[in-house]
Amino acid sequence: MKILLASADIEEVRWAASRGLADGVATTPALLNGQDERETLAQLCRAVGLPVYATVGAVSENDVYKEGRELAKLSDQITVQVPLVEDAVAAIHRLSTEGIRVAATLVFSPAQALLAAKAGAAAVSLQTQQLEALGQDGASVLSEVRGVLDGARAECEVIAELPNGAARLDACALAGADGVTVTPRDLRALLVHPLTDRGLDQLLHDLSRRHRARSS
Repeated sequence: MKILLASADIEEVRWAASRGLADGVATTPALLNGQDERETLAQLCRAVGLPVYATVGAVSENDVYKEGRELAKLSDQITVQVPLVEDAVAAIHRLSTEGIRVAATLVFSPAQALLAAKAGAAAVSLQTQQLEALGQDGASVLSEVRGVLDGARAECEVIAELPNGAARLDACALAGADGVTVTPRDLRALLVHPLTDRGLDQLLHDLSRRHRARSS
């Protein structure tokens, strides 16, 4: 399963990429706020040889299409993220037929995912936290999405967006997610487990005893 780092901070991206912990970078308008968006995206692409997901700042067909093409010109690494609203579906189709990789966002159901895939989206981003805020099981919905796309033989990835904690990430992975977005803070947190800490304490204790035994 791919891990996409939800960050526009080049140093954070380099940290994750240099350790082999990130397979891509997922940016949002909020993460790019206050920065020169195009220049930051270009810098991210130059900094690491990973896919970079960039969101269009429009919802109407012509504006989405125009901005999607402009984003794609920044680098071959760019995947254009487009909100799945009716006016933007035609733009998704136009961009994809021109060979531009598109990920559909604001997807919450198998039916939406299927329509996005038929329009040409190479990936759909499922906002599991918002689903769970409404009382649904995000991993179960993701499993349904994966089943519908597989049944339709659609070559479309399913990305779980910011699952809440390691347990939810595990559930999304088991449900068939092709990728998951995580913040740098959450990525570091995934490395931590109480038993790991306990095991490290025991290892250090054993090493100390061995050192003392060799010194005596």
